Formats: sequence, C-alpha cells, structure tokens
Amino acid sequence: MKHILIAAMAASAISTAAASDAPQDYTHLLPLTTSARQGVLQVRLPKDVYLHARSPLLDDVRVFDASGALQPFALRTPMQAVRTSRRDLPLTVFPLMAANASASQLDLDVSTAPDGRLLSVKVRPDEQRDKSNGQPRLAGLVLDLGKDAAATPVSALRFTLPSGQQDYSAQVWLETSTDMKHWDTVGAADLNWLVNKDAQTLSNDRLEFDARSFRYARLSWRSGAPLQFAAITAEQLIRADVALPTEQLLLQAATGRQAQDLVYAVPPAVAPSKAGLQFSEPNVVLSGTLGSYRELPARQTGQGPTWRFDPLISSTFYRIAQGDQVRSSGDLDVPSVHATQWVLRTTAPTTARPALRLSWQPATLIFLASGNGPYTLAVGRERATPAVRELNQVAPGFSDAELQKLEQVSAGPAVQQQGSSATDASATLEATNAARQRLVVLWGVLLLGVAALAFMVWRLIRPARS
Repeated sequence: MKHILIAAMAASAISTAAASDAPQDYTHLLPLTTSARQGVLQVRLPKDVYLHARSPLLDDVRVFDASGALQPFALRTPMQAVRTSRRDLPLTVFPLMAANASASQLDLDVSTAPDGRLLSVKVRPDEQRDKSNGQPRLAGLVLDLGKDAAATPVSALRFTLPSGQQDYSAQVWLETSTDMKHWDTVGAADLNWLVNKDAQTLSNDRLEFDARSFRYARLSWRSGAPLQFAAITAEQLIRADVALPTEQLLLQAATGRQAQDLVYAVPPAVAPSKAGLQFSEPNVVLSGTLGSYRELPARQTGQGPTWRFDPLISSTFYRIAQGDQVRSSGDLDVPSVHATQWVLRTTAPTTARPALRLSWQPATLIFLASGNGPYTLAVGRERATPAVRELNQVAPGFSDAELQKLEQVSAGPAVQQQGSSATDASATLEATNAARQRLVVLWGVLLLGVAALAFMVWRLIRPARS
C-alpha cells in the first residue's frame, strides 16, 4: 500500500506540473533585449534553444513577459534575402548631327570592330545639313555600353550637365538594341536642373526603366533643346543572394553498435542541412557513410529489439597537409532529418575518431508583444504541448517585406534553473518509475511465496489422502 500511495502522489504531481505553463516550468531561460516599443518583434532562435529543447519540433519553446504571461508567437523559416546594389558602367557617346529629323528616323553609317565595339556612327551626308540655315544640329545620341553590358542588366542612365551650365529642362526618350538594327522603345524621362536664388540646385538627372540587358542605346528629344551632356553613365543593377544565418555544432565520436561505426549524440531539435568531418590527424583519408540507427520491433516474443542502419549520404572525407597548404573535405548537403544519434559507418576499420560538424539554419520566432517587458524566451520541458500559432494569428496583414523589416530582438545566454518545475517533474518521473519497479518486484515475491505455500500444502495433503 505504501508503494501504491507513492506512485499515486507522483502521478498527481506530474499532472499538476503538466497543467502549469510558467517560466519556472522550463529548464532554461534566455532574456530578450529590445530597444524600441513595437507591437510585433522577431528573434532568431539562438543555438542554446536547439541544445536544450526536448522536442524535435520545438514544442517546448515559449515567450513570457515580465509577469509570466505567455505571448503569442509563430515560427518562420528564414527566407532567402537578396541584396541589391548599383554599379556604374562607363559608356561611349556618339552624337548624331542632322537636319530637322528625329534620331530614330536617321539613316546611319556605322563602323564596328570585330567584337562589336562602335568605331564611328555618322549620319549619311544627305541628312546632315539643315536646309533652313545650312548648318547641321544635334539630333540624338548613340551609346555603346560595351561587351560586358549584356552580362548584367542596366536599370538607369544618369546624366551630367556640361561645365558652366546650371539650368536645363527636356524630355528624353530611350531606345535599346543588341545589333544596331532592331530598336525597342524602353521609356522616357523629364530631365531638369533648377537653381534658386541661393544657388541651391534641384535636379532630376536619371532616366530609370525596368532592368534589361542591351549593348547599344539611342537617345532622342521630344521636348527641350538637344544637349551634348558632359557625361552619361549607365547603372547596372547587381543582385546577390545574402547567405542565410547558420548555427554549427561539433560533436565528439563514441563507439557504435558495430566495429566500423562511430556514433554522435545529437540534440533532438537539430535537423542539420550540412554535415562534415573534422580530423585531428594531419593526414587521413576516410571513406564512409553518414546515417542513423532505427529501432525495429522484436519479431518474436521474448526477443529484444533490433537496430537497422539507415544511410543518408556517402563520401570520402579527408585532411591532407601538403607543404604549407592543408586540403580538407568540405561540408556536404544532407537530408534535414531529426535523429538523436548520427552514425558514421566506415568502409574499413580505422583508428581515426573525427568529430562530426553539423550546420543548420535556425528558425525565426515572431511574437506579439502584448504584455509588459522585459520578455523572456523559455525552453526545456519534457512532453510539452505545442504553443506555436499560425503567422496570420500573430502578425495579421503583414507582408513578407514588412516581416523582414521587423525589429530584431537579441537573446542573451541561456540561464539554467536549478529548481525548475521541469527538473522536479523529471525527478518525480524517475522516482515514479523506481517505485513502480519496486512494486512489481514485491508483487512477484508475494506471488512466488503464495505458489510455494500452495505447493507445500499440496505435498502434505497428498499422503493423507493415500
């Protein structure tokens, strides 16, 4: 009866702990620091969260305010960011001198080099002279952006006035071509430079358009006097993917279930996207397969479970010092799986015990700051129920661009709670299991004693009956 009472009390304690959801119920707390008062904030989950989480899906992650109230939050996979920059591309300008005609209507004599570079662009003689005054005038400009222009799109042209000129206003039209034969109208811009009485200049010196690749351009005027600009610069739009933030974990090897196996204990929340080996030996080449163990149920009653090796990726790992240079195998892309043990199975026995390097992209936690700061990130609890919500329930109406611009909250180091309820619940569970084991042993001894007593009675009764 005593053991049954202990088990009942332990079960009651666990039930009470499960009903609670407060900061003290978690093994580790991380303080969150913010500099501004915003309704929706984001924090990139630090490495400590993945090291101390008890759930593969981060079910035991919470955000609490200063009073211990749970804050609504969502988890979001980081999106690939693109960094945009502009680069100036010098170009060559060829003026078109003609009579009263638009640049697009002129018949041109074009001389090019074998690589397509324009050597000269001239208007045919019968169109050069203006019959009204006998002098040709500027009718347009032809631009050669060079052979490298086709590799990177151009998104704008920037104009510079001649020295000494301050005021100017005109509408300029742009056409582009790849062969100087077929032209596409791209767009137009009203260029103007205005100077006030205080010598302050207000200018619109750019002709912007949708980024496109072309080699040649042609400018003509729809209003305003044509002008030989001091310089024209093409702006190339450079887009580059920004590397997503990653976390890295280095794990030491332990002996596996087979002689050629090395086992690495992995936190359950870590699902790596890359894996590699780090050797301490100066020169080593090791062929093997990375995978994990899977437990299979027993085929027959009384037999223990069996283990199967599930391969993920095979490669040759190495570290070779050649002179002053060290060559080593890089990290490999691996399937993103949750496994508490990773296994390296080598093709031949080896004495090398390399460390396993795992890399993963941490999730971004977006939470609604509906309480009073400061806020705390909590993690580490067995069998926690998930509290994550859909993103539209935390930040409704926010676009992807707005979500990326949310204030980034910084998380401090994880602080372990020695007397947390999560630790107490774990200890209570261990005590319950021990109590149950003792109870089973006592019942076994009792049943064995009853069986022995029954056998002795049977032996005594049998001669009397005879």
